[in-house]
Amino acid sequence: MPITNTPALTAENIRTVPKVLLHDHLDGGVRPVTLIELAEHTGYAELPSTHPAELARWFSEAAYSGSLERYLETFSHTVGVMQTRDALVRVASECVQDLAADGVVYAEVRFAPELHTEKGLDLDEVVQAVLDGFAAGTRAVAQAGHRIRVRALLTAMRHAARSREIADLAVKYRDQEVAGFDIAGAEAGFPPTRHLDAFEYLRRENAHFTIHAGEAFGLPSIWEALQWCGADRLGHGVRIIDDISLNFDGTANLGLLAAYVRDKRIPLEMAPTSNVQTGAAESIATHPIGLLKDLGFRVTVNTDNRLMSGCTMTSEMTALAEAFDYTWADLRWFTVNAMKSAFLPFDQRLAIIENVIKPGYAALLD
Repeated sequence: MPITNTPALTAENIRTVPKVLLHDHLDGGVRPVTLIELAEHTGYAELPSTHPAELARWFSEAAYSGSLERYLETFSHTVGVMQTRDALVRVASECVQDLAADGVVYAEVRFAPELHTEKGLDLDEVVQAVLDGFAAGTRAVAQAGHRIRVRALLTAMRHAARSREIADLAVKYRDQEVAGFDIAGAEAGFPPTRHLDAFEYLRRENAHFTIHAGEAFGLPSIWEALQWCGADRLGHGVRIIDDISLNFDGTANLGLLAAYVRDKRIPLEMAPTSNVQTGAAESIATHPIGLLKDLGFRVTVNTDNRLMSGCTMTSEMTALAEAFDYTWADLRWFTVNAMKSAFLPFDQRLAIIENVIKPGYAALLD
């Protein structure tokens, strides 16, 4: 039996390798301690607990409901304390620091500016506060010897009517580390086609955008996001599995939509733990990401909401490695997929792949 010095795929080792994160919500990753302190400072009195461990447990238990709508309710507390410039700067800075500690070298973190105006901030002030927080966090981790680049995705809520305003902001700030645009919220009853004017504007401006689709709602949501709206990426896209059937011999038949997604190399921003929580997948072991990877879809691994899911990029990759017997080469494949799919100029994506990701995995693959 050959002797190998390749490190085991333990959480401790996985934490050290470069990672790329495309789907992470700012208001879904607040530290419990920060939530409690901000609630006290801002007068928010609705937290279910003021003990950090108990509060973290409450979020996890509430999120494991099997319902996207119930899952989304947990955000009332995080958004509730993120209504001042100081709060937004702090949360954004801590987000960068937490991601860097987890080995993330590039991230696109999304937030909905329209949700943070209850105490008088306007949309521009919200965006600027978050960008300032990202910059502060980046400086802090650089002083500690880490390098990370974090950019923003500006999200519009599906049930609201401010998507064109948010799209304007995404274009206005795209030279200031705003990577693109997104829509989020409950899918059922709120199709992306309600926001066609925003998507048409973004296309005219050559701006990038992703759409939450194929999580709580099925193939029609994915079809509309791609064919009517022209999404560059799909947020989750788990239900594309509904357009794939397996034969007795293990081969797969792809429907027209699934074949289109695969052949066009449309990135799928998958978040395994979150998908299990919302009922989009039954378990990590049966998550569609395994089959989709085998079939050559451009799947990426993401956290979605680190607080609600109690997860990190390290824990997500560790869980997948255990469930599907993945190797270091597989984890690098996911990471390169994500970097290829980032809303970043090609030369900058290539530089991170060649100068950061590949060297970070080289010793492990040898």
